[in-house]
Amino acid sequence: MAYKICDIEISEPLPVVELSENESGIAVLVRRENRPIWFWMESLAPGSTISPDELALRISAKAGAKLLNDSIREELLDGFSETKFPSLTIAICTKDRPERLARCLDSLPRNVHEILVIDNAPSDDRTRELIAANPHVGYIREPKPGLDFARNRALREATGELLAFIDDDVAVDREWLPGLIEAHRENPDAAAFTGLILPLELSTEAQVLFEQLGGFRGGAENGFEKIRWGKILPGYAQYPCDAGIFGAGANMVFRRDVLLALGGFDDALDTGAPLPGGGDLDIFYRIIRAGHAIAYEPRMLVFHEHRRELYALRKQYWSWGIGFMAFAAKSLAEKSQRKKWTRHLSWWFVKYQPKQLAKSLLGRAAPRADMVLAEIFGAFDGLLGGYARSQRRIERIRREFA
Repeated sequence: MAYKICDIEISEPLPVVELSENESGIAVLVRRENRPIWFWMESLAPGSTISPDELALRISAKAGAKLLNDSIREELLDGFSETKFPSLTIAICTKDRPERLARCLDSLPRNVHEILVIDNAPSDDRTRELIAANPHVGYIREPKPGLDFARNRALREATGELLAFIDDDVAVDREWLPGLIEAHRENPDAAAFTGLILPLELSTEAQVLFEQLGGFRGGAENGFEKIRWGKILPGYAQYPCDAGIFGAGANMVFRRDVLLALGGFDDALDTGAPLPGGGDLDIFYRIIRAGHAIAYEPRMLVFHEHRRELYALRKQYWSWGIGFMAFAAKSLAEKSQRKKWTRHLSWWFVKYQPKQLAKSLLGRAAPRADMVLAEIFGAFDGLLGGYARSQRRIERIRREFA
């Protein structure tokens, strides 16, 4: 199972779309003057051909309303006053993946204040050698293993007023930096900015399945609406303790002074294999709790290399389960007026997942039963002492590298 990814610019003549005998569908990104407007997936017979006229009809049906709304919005905001854009550091935390890192670096905008690569507990010198050939990129080795150790090292070393974290398995779109500038202009007081994440490839069953289930798109419908998240969200009992509503760690930007004031990331989350998740959920939650705003901007687009194998995808769902419940367990232990919201969310998760599993087994819901089970097993691992175990492990690591 593979889908052809089509990047369509509607201001140019539409192409003929031809599927090979190995492709069973299309994934279409619609742009208007480079700006990403809409994305959809559609199964088709292998070897199918879509003419420009047929493609135009599909775009009109899927994205016509969004195209009209965006055109009106641009007319209304024409001449919008500019604000000074802060200095920007882009940090990439990586471990033993120089091929992916090279692709990511090639996609980054060059006109930024600083680019840093944080090499997290590397097993060899390949990443250092790669960066030696890129004089515009700074190299920092963080010996303590764990993603949040690497993120906090980037926080200490960065000199930009804004600090962006980009995963090494993404390619940054040409509209990412203009999107961040636009988001900052519209939300100059925001403490964090997140953006759209779409697939880099859809070459395997696991990649297609993950994207069919929504991928990393959260928040507004299909991920193509601007959102400003504030301290409260009326009618949303779980807010701000929900999973993934603000964005994902693969594509997030922060005011560096706010991160420093909050004490940085929690080293006991996103630690690698024992607890590979929760760090982004936690920092977004803490930013909202502190009274700051988070802005989601779809123009801040990156393309993510999804897991190619089903077993790796199951592991990702497991990591989401354990990361979410470890974050929830940490929040429940805090003496805070928001504790009741975290308890409500944890109870919702416990009730929701068995229902999803039943629907999957009966063929009434999109998630495969094995993916739902993986997330449930991860959640129980996180609920039954996962965060406390990670805290003890992190303390041992700190002592080892003191």
